[in-house]
Amino acid sequence: MLEIFQYGFMQKAFLVGLLIAIITPCIGMIVVLKRLSMIGDSLSHNSLAGVAAGLAFGFNPILGAVIFSVTAAFGIERIRKAFPQYAEIAIAVIMSTGIGFAGVLSGFVKNSANFTGFLFGSIVAITDFELYIVIGLSSIVMLAVLLLYKELFYVTFDEESARLAGVPIKIVDFIFTLLTAITISISARTVGALVISSLMVLPVATAMQFARSYKQTMIYSIFIAIFCTMIGLYISYYGGLKPGGTIVLVGVLVLLLGIGYKNIIRKNFLKKVSKGKTI
Repeated sequence: MLEIFQYGFMQKAFLVGLLIAIITPCIGMIVVLKRLSMIGDSLSHNSLAGVAAGLAFGFNPILGAVIFSVTAAFGIERIRKAFPQYAEIAIAVIMSTGIGFAGVLSGFVKNSANFTGFLFGSIVAITDFELYIVIGLSSIVMLAVLLLYKELFYVTFDEESARLAGVPIKIVDFIFTLLTAITISISARTVGALVISSLMVLPVATAMQFARSYKQTMIYSIFIAIFCTMIGLYISYYGGLKPGGTIVLVGVLVLLLGIGYKNIIRKNFLKKVSKGKTI
């Protein structure tokens, strides 16, 4: 089992996977609770356009994904101000723009295999420069989540009360969108641009089956994401499978097992209650 760590590219893959597994639930927690999963899809398509631009014009694809995703985050905030009562229009417009750019720019990519690697993840292609980018940006995301923990909590559950309490709603929303863009863009290489939004949601959904508080849900979801990522990387390596899709399928399996286990516990509890009443 440990022979996999003899290879440098797998060491990089597991390190990047660990960092992504930590930051994605932190962002995914808010995405799920605020019902903003479309933001993840929108920014992931824009990160894919950045990847295509990097491959087509000769600069680092992850750097391109970061630039396009962050620009898209700014665009979402700007359009939301133009349509304050129809904020979802901003997400749809930016997602359409990302799809359009990705489709056009992918036609200029000479090696389609490189582009496909970013669709579903490629653990063998992580360079030292990309590793440093992921470490740096992941540290920024984790630090921001820790510093803004209370503000994000208030805004997530009750924006009106948060506004009355003096929380700068617009600034916090903007920072959250920016953090989401960074998280998605740096996950393109290992997890894949098309499946990262699933990884943001699945661990949180599983944790919500058992956790009883916001903090507990976040902690559980991080451990679940780490477990799914590590197991997914192991299976993908030894099975010759795409890592991104494998990680997501492991996450789906864990979610189904969690739901099944909770249903069994609920049924046993109801049986005990009914027997107690009859006695």
